[in-house]
Amino acid sequence: MDLIDQARAWLSEEPNPEYQERLSDLIAVENRTELAEIFSGRLAFGTAGLRAEIGMGPNRMNRLVVRQTTLGLLRWMKKTGQERPRVVIGYDARHGSHDFAHEAAEAIAAAGGEVLIADRVVPTPVLAMAILTHEADAGIMITASHNPPADNGYKLYLGDGIQIIPPADDEIAAAIDEIAAGAEPTTFDEPSDVQVIPARRWVAAHREMALGLIPGPQRSARVVYTAMHGVGGAPFITAALEAGFERPIAVPEQFDPDPDFSTVSFPNPEEPGALDLALALADAEDVDAVIAHDPDADRLSIAVADRAGDWVQLSGDQVGTLLAQHLIEVHRNNGGGPAVVAKSIVSSQRIEALAADAEVDCETTLTGFKWVARPIVETPDRAYLLGYEEALGYCVGGTVRDKDGISAALVAMQMLSALKDTGRSVWDVLDEIDERFGCYRTHSFSVRLSEDGPTTTEILDGLLADPPQAGSTPSKVVNLATDGDLPPTSGILIRYEDRTRLIVRPSGTEPKVKFYLEAIGEESYAETALRDLTDVLKNRT
Repeated sequence: MDLIDQARAWLSEEPNPEYQERLSDLIAVENRTELAEIFSGRLAFGTAGLRAEIGMGPNRMNRLVVRQTTLGLLRWMKKTGQERPRVVIGYDARHGSHDFAHEAAEAIAAAGGEVLIADRVVPTPVLAMAILTHEADAGIMITASHNPPADNGYKLYLGDGIQIIPPADDEIAAAIDEIAAGAEPTTFDEPSDVQVIPARRWVAAHREMALGLIPGPQRSARVVYTAMHGVGGAPFITAALEAGFERPIAVPEQFDPDPDFSTVSFPNPEEPGALDLALALADAEDVDAVIAHDPDADRLSIAVADRAGDWVQLSGDQVGTLLAQHLIEVHRNNGGGPAVVAKSIVSSQRIEALAADAEVDCETTLTGFKWVARPIVETPDRAYLLGYEEALGYCVGGTVRDKDGISAALVAMQMLSALKDTGRSVWDVLDEIDERFGCYRTHSFSVRLSEDGPTTTEILDGLLADPPQAGSTPSKVVNLATDGDLPPTSGILIRYEDRTRLIVRPSGTEPKVKFYLEAIGEESYAETALRDLTDVLKNRT
């Protein structure tokens, strides 16, 4: 199709008056340069759904892209034999989230599907649980999680409450392309009404579930809390109070939802500076920890004082280890039985040693909770104690089949309370684990891709052809796209003779390549091996 004709076709469906006017002007003067940029491609739908900058055209997040995506989902559901699907929809406080959510809801209702949408913003784990509560066939969450303020996204769950995996992602993407190419929208029944559900009901049901996951009575921990300008603030504070904890001391500048994330350059607790306000408040208060959520409250970060009294942000692997040790110990004390912990391939191997020692299964999966949560439904005869990935994602208990920063924070506060009541710290626990199993030290970093730099393929191919060395020889090099024990995925895994491990993979949501390193052994050796390999990699990339 000619570029001008393509623009006219898009204009005929564009629901945004501002975009209509702008596109009409570009067509009128035949501004092919700007039109070519707008219509340079289509936003790819994958296992992470959609995530991109808000803007006009098929390669940005906007109402028409959301409508076409939803119609593609319905087309796929019809092809797979669903007769009148029930879909629940939630949304966060980002720019455009309310409009995108209602665009999706109206598309489903017009097709004769049953659609339930929250009347206000909700955290992502609340929506994930609502799918199961309503026995829905799918769930849509409009959020870009911890991405920059200009972005938004479309996260899709199926009826099992877990995000989609292959081949469903490719099949849905193909159905979306068919809709975009002009296929008639699918209908199931007469058009229906959008059912608006009080979000407080979903939040209350999630809170009741989370309170039942806390594995002990200890409640002495005092914390500073930041919602990172997101939607987790009120649900978390209410849950902590109902659980019996002292009221968390909230960072006031970051408590209310703010789509511009005005106090941080990047609304991700992992990013340097994101916790500065929380740590400053912790300095002024007599607290035991800092608890942080990301904007949609599915991730959790914790900071505690080190032995010198300085605040230190725990890594995702440290928090995962502490939660796993705590929950495994509670499970054993309560009589044990078949149980499992799960982790992503890029997360530390340390909980494998913990689990083996306690005779608890440990499942290693591909990255993402669409994989980490799978043991919940695939082997329901085992108690699902914890799933985690190093990027601050934790699933406790398996009732919510996705990462859940709210319930994980409550369990972490009880764990911290139990340590406090016995005069111990997280550092004591980590030291004891090191003594029992050896020191596991991890480090990760990213290389952001640029137009004039190497591509993902070039970086991966270069490492496969010439595996980096730093004091130890590679003993095994695995192309994860063609080999290995897990489903194929883009990335490489290199194991070294001294048990150091390197995994390199592209980000699923941003234009960057991620490097994950782990060294094992005596503390000084592990830290040196980690540092040396990091230096080699950074010099090469």
